[in-house]
Amino acid sequence: MQETQTYNEKIERVLLNINKVIIGKEGAATLSLVALLAGGHVLLEDVPGVGKTMLVRTIAKSLDCDFKRIQFTPDLLPSDITGVSIYNPKEMEFEFRAGPILGNIILADEINRTSPKTQSSLLEAMEENSVTVDGQTIPLKEPFFVMATQNPIEYEGTYPLPEAQLDRFILKLKMGYPSYQDELEMLERTSRNHPIEAIHSVLSREELITIQEEVKDVYIDRNVQQYIINLVTRTRENLSIYLGVSPRGSMALMKAAKAYAYIHGRDYVLPDDVKFLAPFVMAHRVILTSEAKYEGKTSEEIIASIVKTTHIPIRKEFLE
Repeated sequence: MQETQTYNEKIERVLLNINKVIIGKEGAATLSLVALLAGGHVLLEDVPGVGKTMLVRTIAKSLDCDFKRIQFTPDLLPSDITGVSIYNPKEMEFEFRAGPILGNIILADEINRTSPKTQSSLLEAMEENSVTVDGQTIPLKEPFFVMATQNPIEYEGTYPLPEAQLDRFILKLKMGYPSYQDELEMLERTSRNHPIEAIHSVLSREELITIQEEVKDVYIDRNVQQYIINLVTRTRENLSIYLGVSPRGSMALMKAAKAYAYIHGRDYVLPDDVKFLAPFVMAHRVILTSEAKYEGKTSEEIIASIVKTTHIPIRKEFLE
């Protein structure tokens, strides 16, 4: 218990670092750490300039891990991400030059600015924790965490991510514009030096791996598992949804709930954890019908309605 307390204090320090740099976005900071501790990946979608890249950089600087940045552009090739074998005439053999994907914390900046072919090169890495180059499978280092940023698809020069790739992200977040007071404080803090320059790592690679293992041991009761399945099943039955949440989505919601409970100092999951996380985990995994899109409905609104109207199963012994 004392060990867990120590790790929770270090998580608080990471959050403190983030909040020094990203003002007024405590929710996005916490959810980003939820994905990290759950062993998943995050997709940040919003307009340019609201702090998406800065959030990722701050998290990376708070962790003593290998940080790599990939700036996605229309001419980026898959080999630019995974790496390439180059012939060395001196040694008379091919040498593998690792790409930026072979790091711990990966910033995939403006992922929807590049072609679908290059986007798909992330799929194996995000799902299998390995990459294949010239027929050779190369395992990735632990921990492996991708935070991808993208601009809204309405912007020119963007390529929408395919459903298969969206499903690989455990959470999809939106930053939003800061409030008047938060933006005013932002100007004051950055008038001379940027706060990120004073950020130092507070969590080592080994400690992060240990925490990720502890998160897996967080207890989730069967009735909470049933609640997750009920939510997922209702997305498959909803008349406004063409394609509902996959089984990968239900597992992602369970993993995220365990991490959320751990961050809040609990070794068990509450139904409220699932209720809070469901929109962030499920909304990007559904495809709406043409009629729903025509009526102006959004996946976030539909998921919120499902969460609001789904009852939480209660074990019989609690009623006796």
